[in-house]
Amino acid sequence: MPCGQPESGGGGAAAPARYVLGVDVGSTAVKCHVYDRAAAVRGSSCRKVESLYPRPGWVELDPEVLWSQFIGVIKEAVQAAGLHMRQVAGLGISTQRATFITWHKKTGKPFHNFISWQDLRSAELVNSWNRSLLLKVIHVIFTMLHFLTGNDRYLAPSFLTFSTHQTSMKLSWVFKNIPEVDEAAKKNNCCFGTVDTWLLYRLTKGSVYATDYSNASSTGVFEPFTKCWNPTLSNLLSIPMSVYPPVKDTSFNFGSADSEIFGVSVPIMSLVADQQSAMFGECCFHPGDVKLTMGTGGFWNINTGGNLYASKRDLYPLIGWKIGDEVVYITEGCMSDIGNAIKWAQDINLFTDVDETAEMARSIADSQGVCFVPGFQVSANDPCLCASFMGLKPTTSRNHLVRAILESVAFRNKQLYDTIVKKVHIPLQTVRADGGVSNNSFVMQMTSDLINKKIEKPANTDMSSLGAAFLAGLASGLWTDKEQLKKLRRTEAVFEPQKDLEEYRPAMDTWMQAVKRSLH
Repeated sequence: MPCGQPESGGGGAAAPARYVLGVDVGSTAVKCHVYDRAAAVRGSSCRKVESLYPRPGWVELDPEVLWSQFIGVIKEAVQAAGLHMRQVAGLGISTQRATFITWHKKTGKPFHNFISWQDLRSAELVNSWNRSLLLKVIHVIFTMLHFLTGNDRYLAPSFLTFSTHQTSMKLSWVFKNIPEVDEAAKKNNCCFGTVDTWLLYRLTKGSVYATDYSNASSTGVFEPFTKCWNPTLSNLLSIPMSVYPPVKDTSFNFGSADSEIFGVSVPIMSLVADQQSAMFGECCFHPGDVKLTMGTGGFWNINTGGNLYASKRDLYPLIGWKIGDEVVYITEGCMSDIGNAIKWAQDINLFTDVDETAEMARSIADSQGVCFVPGFQVSANDPCLCASFMGLKPTTSRNHLVRAILESVAFRNKQLYDTIVKKVHIPLQTVRADGGVSNNSFVMQMTSDLINKKIEKPANTDMSSLGAAFLAGLASGLWTDKEQLKKLRRTEAVFEPQKDLEEYRPAMDTWMQAVKRSLH
């Protein structure tokens, strides 16, 4: 379905049954799906997100454009479903994480555009902090505290390093570089919010100011152990505690959208961060359940139940969701340049249609020693990582280049999976994949072979929308419990290991050598 074109669910007379909306405000698109009681999609709409690049390394979103797109896809999807807004039992909103904005509490006017999670403006500040004596002192203090107490909450600060992806550093940059924000905060007139908070504020015309636990924990300023905004980190970075919103349950009645917006008031029944939402949509409800999302970037998430695993360099703990007394924690590992590397290959005409790529890769026995090292985005571990093709020969064809790109996705999946197995001491259960790249059968099969586990792919890969809808449906009473949700899940394909890992060993060893040559 191309962005901007509503997908009809059949139309006809409006049915009396109740429905929920799942809206996913992602990095590349805003999507809305209308779901019925059977979790079938009755209508959809999608609009492309246009990022702004005002300076080199800066990535922003225009808040008014995003608001218009958000409202537009909701109206289009409901219309495509042949329904009226009064038939909507609840609205669930899934949003990209760590993208934020600040605005004046009394006027509601933003002080600046949304600053994207991809934005690099805080690079100088990050480097300064990571080289500072103060950070070294913090490492020593918390290493000693962890040694003496054995408490895992002291482990993460013992090797704390800052990166440009963290909301905390960009928010600190805002307070240092936009005087109006600092002045408003001193008068308690500054509001900070991730995308979910700002949309909620706009939907309720300023009457509700809140976020949920999944979005808060994804900012890097919220302490998952204590489930509170982190005063120590905020003081270190000169961020006033007064700017943070109250934190509510993920599946919760946040209030209703003002009736002037949609003609009727629509209950807002869930706010959730996109990766956690996808995990809920995949029904990864039990400890050991694993969700693999391959979209613009790649994310491995493991449900750790009520146990919070401390940060261990490549992995970090988050709150998955909070529903009543239940708090589910997850551990996450991520990798950049998945979907955007494939999109780049399309832009330079290595292929015409993304659906061709799996067959192109399978049409040859191997990549002929050609390796692709992704590195379009700045790496937190190595900001000088160089994206590259290596091993090119006179006989190298488009098929070899495409296969090398797809193999790099599978190899990185294997690396991150091995890290999870090593550092998270929970037996891994079901692995479920979603995101646009999960439609690529070559990547899916190769990943299954490499990790030697079965991988399930759902019929609907827009899991962030479905997860938000599930959470909204639970809060509105459309569905009763998670057991009912599990029965609604539809699997389209199951990939089981077909080749032994040793068959891939030479190619993976060559690829890892190529990665080493691209570092620094």
